[in-house]
Amino acid sequence: MTSTDILTSAGLGLATGLALIVAIGAQNAFVLRQGILGQHIGAIVAVCALSDAILIAAGVLGTGALITAAPLAVVVLRYIGAAFLVVYGIMAARRALRPQALTAAGTANDGGAKRGLAAAVTTVLALTWLNPHVYLDIALLGSLASAQGTSLQWWFGAGAMLGSMLWFCSLGFGARFLRGFFARPASWRFLDGGIAVTMAALGAGLALGA
Repeated sequence: MTSTDILTSAGLGLATGLALIVAIGAQNAFVLRQGILGQHIGAIVAVCALSDAILIAAGVLGTGALITAAPLAVVVLRYIGAAFLVVYGIMAARRALRPQALTAAGTANDGGAKRGLAAAVTTVLALTWLNPHVYLDIALLGSLASAQGTSLQWWFGAGAMLGSMLWFCSLGFGARFLRGFFARPASWRFLDGGIAVTMAALGAGLALGA
């Protein structure tokens, strides 16, 4: 095993991790919204990155094979996740009908309501762990990691973990540059409307087995 082999495997893991994470989805939409609001971003980013690290490690250890061998568990998660996404989509639709704005302090001006830390962390944990697609990603990452050989599979996993951390840090902390745009209620109507449609589509897809 040479340094070139290590860099190649880590780079492949980084690219694969980003390819699986960088997509329009429930988790990313929530992180983006919290980043724009400037609420609990450090905690949310840490939870997302740590969750992904655990899932990626599970994939490298071969847990993905166990998940694919337990289809009933995936089905149960699918329906639970679908119900959660539909409810969250309804909440986003209600916000879109009553758009808010950002105050000078950078927080949402919606009658003084602000999501607490426990509620925010609970929501992002649910969006992460109740998504059955993430367990399919575990199986994929696990198979790609094992293809690197026992001496390089953890370097592949480390690359995937790094990709996850970079993405969530960029999404969460970089969202503040959009605050000027979201100082207008119409911008929030657009964002929450898009989130509502995304959540509804994802929930319907899960319920129908797509």
